[in-house]
Amino acid sequence: MFFHVILTTDCNLQCRYCFGETMDDFDEDFGEFELDYSLPRKAEYPVEMLAEFCGKDADCVVTFYGGEPLLAADTMKQVMDTVKPKHFMIQTNGLLLDQLEPEYVNRFHTILVSIDGEEALTDYYRGKGTFRKVVDNLKLIKRNGFGGELIARVTVMEQTDIYKQIRWLLDNDEFKFTSVHWQLNAGFWGNDYARRDFKKWSEENYIPGVEKLARFWVDQMETQSTVLRLYPLLGIASSLLLDKEPSLLRCGGGWINYAIQTDGYIIPCPTMWGMKKYYLGHIAETNPVSLGKVFVNDAPCTECDILGVCGGRCLYANITKRWSNEAYAEVCNTVKGLVTTVEMELPRIKRLIRDGKVSLSDFEYLRYNGCEIIP
Repeated sequence: MFFHVILTTDCNLQCRYCFGETMDDFDEDFGEFELDYSLPRKAEYPVEMLAEFCGKDADCVVTFYGGEPLLAADTMKQVMDTVKPKHFMIQTNGLLLDQLEPEYVNRFHTILVSIDGEEALTDYYRGKGTFRKVVDNLKLIKRNGFGGELIARVTVMEQTDIYKQIRWLLDNDEFKFTSVHWQLNAGFWGNDYARRDFKKWSEENYIPGVEKLARFWVDQMETQSTVLRLYPLLGIASSLLLDKEPSLLRCGGGWINYAIQTDGYIIPCPTMWGMKKYYLGHIAETNPVSLGKVFVNDAPCTECDILGVCGGRCLYANITKRWSNEAYAEVCNTVKGLVTTVEMELPRIKRLIRDGKVSLSDFEYLRYNGCEIIP
């Protein structure tokens, strides 16, 4: 099992698509859902309790999460000194990576760092100076010996030209990534759709950009014998090439990937923080390998011909229904465009495998590593 351990709900940034939209939608309510707004700001259960919980699962993977988890670095180090999972990972905005000793940084199997592309765009979304500090910290941890996977975790909105920004992350004079994941900011807030032009942007910019990106991705296989870890493309191609069974929810949320709140209660997904109806037990009294499964796929997912590849809509989105059905259909169109694009490139990929340019093993990766695959 994979567990996002929420160390703190505090954050040292006020990003446009998180803090900003929270302020815009401050008066929004969640209708039938009872939310616990009194959860502690920092993890307050004993670290030994987490160690005992994780010790019951030989395949336990711990991902530190927040808020910004490095704001609780002391607790993080206590966990890393006490808990013995298969892997440690972290999702971070990267601003405090220089304050965590290399002996801890270098133990991470994977670091997912939030960066949205080139400096102007990252600073537009995340605040002036953010890009420079993050890039400097990434250079520092590499110099200090970090050898795990470093994934650029990109949040995408209408200001993002997906092809331009992903290409920039792969090839620039600042810091070159070989692993990139992107996530659409869509369907998480109730009032933001009316303020945006999601349909026009997704049809005229995003989907064509993904198509160009997929062609570039396979071109790289052909000319460089390299399968870049562009996770939305990689995950779908991997399924089409290697999997014999339909996919469940691609992020693993609610069936193999869970989150542990600051009070020790287990939830299906970190975005479902405080939703009491979906509490699955407390780490003090729950066996991780026998956790309940949470599935909410119904129409239109159950009637969709790409469900076996897509795995279904975001669990949080399906439960809360923050956007209308018509607006969610526009998100589904972006997924269909992504899947269709990879399917169109599949004959070329198979030919490159037959020709020995790349191998099937190049499409393998640690699944449920925080890259949702379906953006």
